[in-house]
Amino acid sequence: MAWNEPGNSGDRDPWGDRDGNGPPDLDEVVKNLQKKVSGMFGGGKSGGTPTGGNAAGIPGGVLVGGLLVALVIWALTGFFRVSEGQQGVVLRFGAFQSIAEPGLHWRIPSPIERVEVVDRGQLRAVEIGYRENSRTGQTGLVPRESLMLTQDENIIDIKFAVQYRIADAKDYLFNIREPEKTLLQAAESAIRQQVGQTDMDSILSVNRQQVSVAVLQTIQEILDTYQSGLIVTSVNMQDAQPPEQVQAAFDDAVKAREDKQRLINEAEAYRNEVLPRASGEAARILAEANAYQASLVANARGVADRFTSLREVYEQAPNVTRQRLYIETMEAVLSANRKVMIEGDAGNNMLYLPLDQLIKDSGKAKNISLPQSHSSQTSMPTTGSRTIRSSRESR
Repeated sequence: MAWNEPGNSGDRDPWGDRDGNGPPDLDEVVKNLQKKVSGMFGGGKSGGTPTGGNAAGIPGGVLVGGLLVALVIWALTGFFRVSEGQQGVVLRFGAFQSIAEPGLHWRIPSPIERVEVVDRGQLRAVEIGYRENSRTGQTGLVPRESLMLTQDENIIDIKFAVQYRIADAKDYLFNIREPEKTLLQAAESAIRQQVGQTDMDSILSVNRQQVSVAVLQTIQEILDTYQSGLIVTSVNMQDAQPPEQVQAAFDDAVKAREDKQRLINEAEAYRNEVLPRASGEAARILAEANAYQASLVANARGVADRFTSLREVYEQAPNVTRQRLYIETMEAVLSANRKVMIEGDAGNNMLYLPLDQLIKDSGKAKNISLPQSHSSQTSMPTTGSRTIRSSRESR
């Protein structure tokens, strides 16, 4: 039988003895707790206020529940997320506490702790010598920053853009009060130092890239000395020109320099075109001269050898050799003459010779001899012929 059934006596109470030695009643515990909380907020005093409430008549249990809910909500506000490429700096009463990497984290909610999120991946920039308005897109000049003195004591109007990003969030927030202003001053100082060590012509023409690299290294050294937490990614020379007062004269000088370089390039191109041609022509002439020399030497040697051989033959048979030389000489002399020689006494018979056809067809044999005819008479065509002499007349 249950302990609270009707007719149940106290000796069968499951809590045992109720004389104060057993555990307290649950209702009494809750009432005592409500009284204590109400006492803390002015409840339970004279004046008609109920014992279990406060001055506004709110029950103590509701007030405690509200406090617990508020406490939970306050604790939940301590969660925060750091995105990729960012870094969170946790501050406890304004002092550095820890670094929060990308991900979900919890801190003691405000006002005890707060988080400063720094974007390390964002690429930032500062301008030296000009300011660009992001809204209007217009560029404003800052002569106080852009006018500098070069090594050869010339004034130059130069503009730079320095790009950087945050490398260490703690150093960025605590070591320097105004990081961008510090970077601007360090960049201007480094640029003036490098420009003061370089000639004006070098800055305007050939050494633009070298100047930018040297400026970047100097800026980074200054920022590392200050432990600024910044890293410079690039330094770009936007514009470099003389002051406006001497701009026209300088443009003329630049144009003259460009014309000089253009003429030099044209001369070099002409030289590169003419020299190979002249070299080839000289080599050809030299080769022809060497070939002609070799031909003459070989021909002379051949003639000398032939004469030596002929002399040896002449010593062995002088008459035969003399007759052969005469015949060969006459053949060589008469081969170039377009004449037809006919032997024989003049007779009554008429001999017709197509001299034009004979001269045309005789490409190799130019000397024609006909047999002797005592009873024939020679007659020449009236046109297209030459004078024909008999062998006796020619002799």
